[in-house]
Amino acid sequence: MPCRTSPLGEANCRLLHCRFAPYISPCVFELVQRGQVMEVPTASPFSEDEARRLFRDIVLGIEYLHYQKIVHRDVKPSNLLLGDDGCLKIADFGVSNSFEGSDAFLTGTAGTPAFLAPEAISNTQQNFHGKALDVWAMGITLYCFVIGRCPFVDDHILSLHKRIKNDPVEFPQQTSLSPKLQDLILHMLDKDPATRITLPDIKEHPWVTQGGVAPLPTEESHCVLVEVTQEEVQNSVKHIPSLASLIMVKSMLRKRSFSNPFDSNARREEYSMSAPGEHLINQGSKESLRSSDLPNVNEDEAVA
Repeated sequence: MPCRTSPLGEANCRLLHCRFAPYISPCVFELVQRGQVMEVPTASPFSEDEARRLFRDIVLGIEYLHYQKIVHRDVKPSNLLLGDDGCLKIADFGVSNSFEGSDAFLTGTAGTPAFLAPEAISNTQQNFHGKALDVWAMGITLYCFVIGRCPFVDDHILSLHKRIKNDPVEFPQQTSLSPKLQDLILHMLDKDPATRITLPDIKEHPWVTQGGVAPLPTEESHCVLVEVTQEEVQNSVKHIPSLASLIMVKSMLRKRSFSNPFDSNARREEYSMSAPGEHLINQGSKESLRSSDLPNVNEDEAVA
């Protein structure tokens, strides 16, 4: 999902259908060769100007999703991809939820542990709002952009949950973040979802707009409700024509990567994302990761 949108031009990708086996029908999305926006942790975080440019794209992308009545539930640097034009694209909708009405009411801890909001791991709260959950994850992501690591880190999942629910957000003394940026992060990482800053207010925040000099477009000007026709559905599915394409698709699925699997310069470590160890892995997709190796196929099956 790109950050800048137009009617039916949001994804600019075609679903490719191929036959690995009668019961498997994988989908291949747009190849984004520049890969994820940032490896976390990193010793080279973004400058405020670069972080602002990228964050504005995230704001518009998430606003568009919410307009389409979808909550992402897994916003993090490894799910933010850079296109060739520098435009940030939001990827991986594996644990996303659609909703009716004005907001989603969610339960469960689907998502990545280091990016979960306090209300998602509460022992008492039965359900929580999806939009506020996305705002929290955006706040963690923005913190990663400018600090180079997550604000709450622990090697043990229960201890990590305790930190998320109880520890204050702290900025390293050696950093020199502007007061406006710190204010925005603290309001996004408000542990109470009822008082957490909302997306419309984020769009108006002085750090995002540079004091009003660079306002973001209104929701009305860049959000259009998508209505997919039957013809578009039929035209979205194509057969992969060659064995080479099939091999590439299979390799990408095994590595769980949107990058070209044969580009040696783009290869990254399997565990990198945004917190220690398995706390970076999307909890809602662990089972699928265990079974990611697909059955072998011969050339006759590939081109059939």
